Amino acid sequence: MSIKENLAQVRKQIPDNVTLIAVSKTKPIEALQEAYDNGQRVFGENKAQEMRDKHEVLPKDIQWHFIGHLQENKIKYIIPYVSMIHSVDSFKLLKEINKYAAKHDRIVDCLCEMDISHEDTKFGMSYEELEQMLGNEEFKSLTNIRICGLMGIGSITDDREQTRKEFRNLKQMFDNCKQTFFSQNAYFEHISMGMSGDYDIAIQEGSTFVRVGSKIFGERDYSKK
Repeated sequence: MSIKENLAQVRKQIPDNVTLIAVSKTKPIEALQEAYDNGQRVFGENKAQEMRDKHEVLPKDIQWHFIGHLQENKIKYIIPYVSMIHSVDSFKLLKEINKYAAKHDRIVDCLCEMDISHEDTKFGMSYEELEQMLGNEEFKSLTNIRICGLMGIGSITDDREQTRKEFRNLKQMFDNCKQTFFSQNAYFEHISMGMSGDYDIAIQEGSTFVRVGSKIFGERDYSKK
């Protein structure tokens, strides 16, 4: 099927209160433009320089969400325009994001990436690390970032009940965090979980952002790093 048909099919399965992020990493400009021409405005990339290059040539009303592991020396490539960073996995990284955001006189929305799968190949904080960060006096001085929720990546598994448990765990972390640290902040409202193979479960368990790539653009070309 075409990108247009794929988008229509995915959108049928996503309720109005959930935002579809079209994961466009490694995909050519033409593919993103086709998705844009069919109404898609939110795109997710996991390489800072690739995202910068696409931002430069594509329409400026696109909302760019950074969803990959962010290296501190690459923050500068995305800070001027990024809509949200999903992958804040350490206090050190958050402080660097705040520093660059201040230089551009921006407040950058961020999600804290949580380790819900405990796989060595994935990044993320434990809930204890999150609590320590949010309770730190230095965190309160970071005025150019805004923590809007949590993100997690489920295990690579065919066991859908395992996936459901991990997503449910992330929702519990979100609820605890909201109650403890953000009860007065309406902007703390997002849970980013669910990809092409499991976004249906993620939506059932409370996701507000689903990150869908292959079901829109076709399988990823893994020869492109």
